Amino acid sequence: MREAATANAEETGATADTPSIRPVPGSAPAGLPTGGSAPAAAAPSGSAGAAPAQPAGQASPSPATTGSPEASAPSAATGTPGDSATNADSAADAEPVTDDPASDAADAAADAAVDPAVVETSVASAEDGHPEAAAVAVVARAERGGPVSLSPSRAGDFMQCPLLYRFRVIDRLPEKPSAAATRGTLVHAVLERLFDAPAAERTAPRAKSLIPGQWERLRESRPEVAELFADDPEGERLAQWLTEAEQLVERWFTLEDPTRLEPAERELFVETELESGLTLRGIIDRVDVAPTGEVRIVDYKTGKAPRPEYAEGALFQMKFYALVVWRLKQVIPRRLQLVYLGSGDVLTYDPVRADLERVERKLLALWEAIRHATETGDWRPRPTKLCGWCDHQAHCPEFGGTPPPYPLPVRVAGPGDA
Repeated sequence: MREAATANAEETGATADTPSIRPVPGSAPAGLPTGGSAPAAAAPSGSAGAAPAQPAGQASPSPATTGSPEASAPSAATGTPGDSATNADSAADAEPVTDDPASDAADAAADAAVDPAVVETSVASAEDGHPEAAAVAVVARAERGGPVSLSPSRAGDFMQCPLLYRFRVIDRLPEKPSAAATRGTLVHAVLERLFDAPAAERTAPRAKSLIPGQWERLRESRPEVAELFADDPEGERLAQWLTEAEQLVERWFTLEDPTRLEPAERELFVETELESGLTLRGIIDRVDVAPTGEVRIVDYKTGKAPRPEYAEGALFQMKFYALVVWRLKQVIPRRLQLVYLGSGDVLTYDPVRADLERVERKLLALWEAIRHATETGDWRPRPTKLCGWCDHQAHCPEFGGTPPPYPLPVRVAGPGDA
């Protein structure tokens, strides 16, 4: 088993018993505390057995609750967004599909929104560490369509391949449903619905019993997923696929104890506008709040944990969420936790203010690059091993294809443009 950091903090005693809510975009989540940054004395914990607090700003090197030997993990305090997304060496271990269906749902909502204002930012000011100057440099510019917000998945798309971002956000080209991503959506739904039951009834058998009903709901809401098993008249592949979903759900119970968890929020839609004018949005799988007020953000992954040298790319999404929560509620989450059901690993990270400020600067620079590409129509492919999994090879110049006609107005680049 690949070793990663553990939480051991699943024995949290949450103060809020608020049902899952989706606040009005721009509003603050009701179940989260308001105030300054959370105290660094302790992670969200409840009873004996909780792990001691790790130094803030470091990825936890503790072993997973499965008892694997302790392994060292590199510090993820650099704040560099998603370097592993474009690293060809990571492709062999990476799941070839987006393993974050909750974030993808938020991205779909973000992509559907159209706002006449497109943000322009000062990259130089942002990268020099002066977000205030970057905010002053923001101007509203009338445009017909174009991207108006950023989510973790779409940020990852642009860092992986700018042309992929264009195909998904600007052209909105259709993509075939993926068995792995659809299974992830199903498992996420089961884990969310399990918390509807009283604590004592949150057992593995009950969770597995939810799978057939949630699969039917998924088929009703997304009829295209039926294509996955169109050539399976005997239902053998479907049965195997559902068994694999059951195994992922069962493994979760070896990593966390839902009878001792009372999430403050589940599938929480969050959105905030930075001082620069950039809108960030996404959906957080679970938010735990300890009796002392510390916040833990939890994300489920149905794939395997990345190798330690690629952990920073995985943490980018979590730091993104932490930044949104901080800007919404003025609370820095005490812990970020990635639960990898595919390998039985848990990766944790305790962010500090400098982390989130660094991520914000990176996002401002990223948004400036997206804005420039949107204006000029210059969306360049970035070939990696991940291209083998792309649905858009027929439109990609790297594979002899031609992109569809660009649907937005194009500004001719001047001599001062980078």
